[in-house]
Amino acid sequence: MSQQGYVATPPYSQSQPGMGLSPPHYGHYGDPSHAPSPPGMVKPAGPLGATNPGVVLPPGAPPPGPHQFGQNGAHASGHPSQRFPGPPSVNNVAPSFAPYQPSTQPSCPSPVATSSVTHLGTQLSAMQINNYGSGMTPPTQGSPGPLSATSFQGPPRPPQPSILQPGSQILPPPPTVLNGPGAPPLPPAAHRQDGLPGPTPMNAQYQPPPPPGQTLGAGYPQQAANYGPQMAGAQLSYPGSFPTGPSQMAGPPQPQKKLDPDSIPSPIQVIENDRATRGGQVYTTNTRGQVPPLVTTDCVIQDQGNASPRYIRCTTYCFPCTSDMAKQAQIPLAAVIKPFATIPSNETPLYLVNHGENGPVRCNRCKAYMCPFMQFIEGGRKFQCGFCSCVNDVPPFYFQHLDHIGRRLDHYEKPELSLGSYEYVATLDYCRKNKPPSPPAFIFMIDVSYSNIKNGLVKLICEELKIVLEKLPKEEQEETSAIRVGFITYNKVLHFFNVKSNLAQPQMMVVTDVGEVFVPLLDGFLVNYQESQSVIHNLLDQIPEMFADSNENETVFAPVIQAGMEALKAAECPGKLFIFHSSLPTAEAPGKLKNRDDKKLVNTDKEKLLFQPQTNVYESLAKDCVSHGCSVTLFLFPSQYVDVASLGLVPQLTGGTLYKYNNFQMQLDSQQFLKDLRNDIEKKIGFDAIMRVRTSTGFRATDFFGAVFMNNTTDVEMAAIDCDKAVTVEFKHDDKLSEDTGALIQCAVLYTTIGGQRRLRIHNLGLNCSSQLADLYKSCETDALINFFAKSAFKAVLHQPLKMIRETLVNQTAHILACYRKNCASPSAASQLILPESMKVFPVYMNCLLKNCVLLSRPEISTDERAYQRQLVTAMAVADSQLFFYPQLLPIHTLDVKNTALPAAVRCSESRLSEEGVFLLANGLHMFLWLGVSSPPELIQAIFNVPSFAHVNTDMTLLPEVGSPHSQHLKMTMNLLQQKRPYSMKLTIVKQREQPEMVFRQFLVEDKGLYGGSSYVDFLCCVHKEICQLLN
Repeated sequence: MSQQGYVATPPYSQSQPGMGLSPPHYGHYGDPSHAPSPPGMVKPAGPLGATNPGVVLPPGAPPPGPHQFGQNGAHASGHPSQRFPGPPSVNNVAPSFAPYQPSTQPSCPSPVATSSVTHLGTQLSAMQINNYGSGMTPPTQGSPGPLSATSFQGPPRPPQPSILQPGSQILPPPPTVLNGPGAPPLPPAAHRQDGLPGPTPMNAQYQPPPPPGQTLGAGYPQQAANYGPQMAGAQLSYPGSFPTGPSQMAGPPQPQKKLDPDSIPSPIQVIENDRATRGGQVYTTNTRGQVPPLVTTDCVIQDQGNASPRYIRCTTYCFPCTSDMAKQAQIPLAAVIKPFATIPSNETPLYLVNHGENGPVRCNRCKAYMCPFMQFIEGGRKFQCGFCSCVNDVPPFYFQHLDHIGRRLDHYEKPELSLGSYEYVATLDYCRKNKPPSPPAFIFMIDVSYSNIKNGLVKLICEELKIVLEKLPKEEQEETSAIRVGFITYNKVLHFFNVKSNLAQPQMMVVTDVGEVFVPLLDGFLVNYQESQSVIHNLLDQIPEMFADSNENETVFAPVIQAGMEALKAAECPGKLFIFHSSLPTAEAPGKLKNRDDKKLVNTDKEKLLFQPQTNVYESLAKDCVSHGCSVTLFLFPSQYVDVASLGLVPQLTGGTLYKYNNFQMQLDSQQFLKDLRNDIEKKIGFDAIMRVRTSTGFRATDFFGAVFMNNTTDVEMAAIDCDKAVTVEFKHDDKLSEDTGALIQCAVLYTTIGGQRRLRIHNLGLNCSSQLADLYKSCETDALINFFAKSAFKAVLHQPLKMIRETLVNQTAHILACYRKNCASPSAASQLILPESMKVFPVYMNCLLKNCVLLSRPEISTDERAYQRQLVTAMAVADSQLFFYPQLLPIHTLDVKNTALPAAVRCSESRLSEEGVFLLANGLHMFLWLGVSSPPELIQAIFNVPSFAHVNTDMTLLPEVGSPHSQHLKMTMNLLQQKRPYSMKLTIVKQREQPEMVFRQFLVEDKGLYGGSSYVDFLCCVHKEICQLLN
């Protein structure tokens, strides 16, 4: 059976040489035969299913030949070589007060004004869709597309591309010729040496493809799996916009017709289908290599031998057996590991295994920990390691007899034998200096410079600390928290405070030598909050008054971190610094920074400097912090450039978090900041952590992306790791993998708990291996793929020109899909874009990544914002990156107040908004409430307690207390969106046709980007062109 995926004919701005647009296969998206045919397109003869001619090639469009290949590959003549061109021409940007209408500009702005994109719409209507490809997902998935009558389930046969298989959905199967006798071959196309059809001669008429069941002509040779070598080489790249040189114009431009946007794969549909089939169910992890529900689907996960997808998600759950296959497909083999993920209350928390002084049982050779992949032999006296196959003696204390199938009698009593995830109590061998660790400490460090005192920020922080210190994290069985706390304030100098419980008043000690920071006191600096509560409250009341008359505006930064680290080092405990800072550190001290925000570097090869730290002080400081278990979390309140690329480096490398509140205003932003602070202090966290990822033979972990520090190639060091941080690990082959044994991964994290206990957290996952490319594509997870591509691209930003990174992403997208098209899909007209079922929405997500401000070289975007987003994404888990790149857009005006469920989301496009509507958009960092100009007054009254749209005050960041069912339901919806998200989302209210709407528009990611970047439709065309070039 053929591995048929998602079929679509992309909208082309003009026909490709030797390529026709075939008609829609099924009429369930409307019958295009009623649409007027554009010039150059022959009207379909008869009903759907009869042979339909495609586009007659317009005269004057030369076939891609050597004359079109410039130094940068196959360039359309007369077109700039940049794949995602820079600033659009002035007339491309509508003024923000223009009448509200979906924009009709071409996605890739081009120097030629009368672009052939203008008659794109007419051919867009010929876009072809099947939502369901046979052999990819069982019919129970509830996809909207009708199933072909002959599609059947069963073991997939290797694809046989030269014959259209029954069940493949490329052409509508007329019943009379289904599996009929072979038809005469097609008249041969102009052949090239390699047997693939070349460009059709200019005067040749379009030949329809044969009906299903009939053999294709000699122009479609059997496609052997020799794809890798053909695909390599940069000469295949081409610009990602439409050919617009005069020679490519195809007749007079046509009035633009609107494409039915439902005819291209919808992320919303994919998410809803998965929820419909797998939501609310129990997902058991007992089968190796099974693909879990999407991150957007709520279900109950039951650990039965493999780690829950809450802890580990993979880009594909079936690895190719050989490195050649991996090179051919170019699908990255990676796992996104979130070792401390929060587990919902209806799932079992991790079991703790304690072997006393013996410690965990491990393989002698590869040091893997005892897990379900170990095989017991010789009556239970020995075990064979599943990772390296070494045979080990079972320690006497661990011996147990085997049952009739060779399984230990205590198999189900021991978490490490029957579960994918569990914890061990570590012995002293796993502790620093072989001594049990001390409980960690939190040090709060407040910037008391002039601006922070004047705007009330210092007072706000001090008041809030009194509340959050009551909620310091503690072990579940403990009454109080074991965490000790300390306080430092600073501007140009540092102030340490002695808050020992027996003092009547706190004492301040000033350190003015910021070049060589030392800790002026040990006893009384780090204290138990419960014991010293009155002294601490006294101090927090005094700090705002103490510095009320200060005019000092200069600050230091590196010495502040140094001081906190030295204090933890002196106390011999790990810990976390909470730094509240607001300006560029310009005072004379190590780590002093200058303003280097140079917009002239944007779009040049030196742009990467903007993402690199200014000085190496911060990297060496981070290294010291990691080696002493000191994590840094930074709350930034900038009113201008603060060099996030430099200041954020220590939080990133120490497993901390960076929070940023631009132009902080007390009444508007305090709620967002306070929620973040509370959440950060209370979240589940491990300290002084080291992570090792082991694999079975045949492949190994080669690259690590995350808020981590790497001292060598295998140990991932983290001063702390919390429940929101994920590390993405890439794997490469170093030998063949076997289909029988599969590919095994074990992630072990050694860390110190908040109670001061040293533990090992183990996660195990078994993946399948296959020598069939189709299995690899069938097992892909698009959300994890985008997480990987984002992190690897954002890492590359430090060293490579952005243009090159964008081109690489487009090339790799095309390679992955071209390999599928060539090796797994049934042959079909070249004008069809065929996507694997599991990767239907890969192009739209990839386009969202390409439009992110980190990868867009535009001077309008703040350098600090780009550095900030780059850092956030680096530590993101799959659920967070999914929402970040493709925001959730919910229609609020359709809310059923009696139903507590979230309203069904709509696609992120301006075309989905309506003047009568109210929409809520969230991406994990921001939340917008968009109001259409004709929003129903009764809805406005119910939400805002004002009579009409005109009366709504857009400055508010919290909804008023109205008490109406609509208001309560909207607040509940906002709370649901906020749950489980690492950052508190500030609400912005946006009115249609008002200036701030421009900010909201850039989150409508299916449309053309505000600062450049293609629309989804145009990107699909761009990728399809590239695929066609690769296949030719």
